[in-house]
Amino acid sequence: MELTFNHSLDHVKRSGIRRFTEVVKSVPGAVQLTIGEPDLDTPETVRAAAKLALDAGDTHYPPNNGRPELLAAISEFEERRNGLRYAPDEIILTIGATEALFISLFALLNPGDEVIIPTPAFSLYESIAQLCRAVPVNLPTEDSQFQIDPAALAAAITPRTKALVLTSPNNPTGCVYTKETLDAIHAVLKDKPIFVICDEVYRQLAYTDDFTSFSAFADMRDRVIVVQSYSKPYAMTGWRLGYVMADRPVHDKLQVAHQYAVVSAPAFVQTACIEALKYDNSADTALFRRRRDYVYKRLTDMGLDVQKPEGAFYMFISVKKFGMDSLTFCTRMVKEGKVGLTPGVYFGCEGYMRLSYCYSDADLKEGLDRIEAFLKTL
Repeated sequence: MELTFNHSLDHVKRSGIRRFTEVVKSVPGAVQLTIGEPDLDTPETVRAAAKLALDAGDTHYPPNNGRPELLAAISEFEERRNGLRYAPDEIILTIGATEALFISLFALLNPGDEVIIPTPAFSLYESIAQLCRAVPVNLPTEDSQFQIDPAALAAAITPRTKALVLTSPNNPTGCVYTKETLDAIHAVLKDKPIFVICDEVYRQLAYTDDFTSFSAFADMRDRVIVVQSYSKPYAMTGWRLGYVMADRPVHDKLQVAHQYAVVSAPAFVQTACIEALKYDNSADTALFRRRRDYVYKRLTDMGLDVQKPEGAFYMFISVKKFGMDSLTFCTRMVKEGKVGLTPGVYFGCEGYMRLSYCYSDADLKEGLDRIEAFLKTL
């Protein structure tokens, strides 16, 4: 029996990101501003909770979907912090947001179904859709300041459309969808049998006071899936923890995929998950906002075209005026300028590069100094 795989452009995107990161690491002395991982450590209270759980012998199988006390804590947190009402039995603890996204799309999609993905986008959405033998449909947002044009969305919908992925705050742009954008999306979708997957792993790193989520539309609750992660707001990337929330009938379908994917998240870390929800990350958000302001001013002072992000910790910078594609530009910059950023082609949007500003102030200053010096050689 011959086993074949779909060697698509998205496979190239994912492997390309890894290869390009290795290129940056291989250049002696290069400053790396490529990875979206906070330079902070997991809060001490969270680490202490995990240690205490281990010392207490908490090393046995927990329930597949997560411990009842943890699911109750997530339910209370989401209502208090985000105004979302999901009962504990509408929540599944997952191995990072990656598993949450996988089981969501796996449970929804049949071969040939279409998934609308606004681009630029995190390439995982396209990869998962293709693994499910579904068809990813890119919806470019570059010409609408990375907001979604409702007319373009309506034009992208076909009888095979099963889902739309919304990421706000966005990776790689840092864009936050406005209430006007979300209202327009709702007007297009409200009477259609289309699911909306809200990837909100950066929600607690939004800089706006009026952040709005598509999940607030109660009339579409039966078609909305919310994906969350502990990685970004609590600097817990290595813990691999996330969760997914959905209306009970949808949740029941998701848990079927979940129970065959993993036994559960590790027992002792679930105690740490409860503790993390008590952590006030406002100081961390303020730190990233300050870095955002510094990086944005430096880039615009260099004459670079970039939209000021409203959340997360990324800048998506246009390099179109330099007459090079993004891979060529970024390759030259790391080899000649000794600073690495991620080519925009890996996010489905040519002519841009992504800068991650979740690095130390010293690294950011040095990296920006090198970008400025490199630009003067062009």
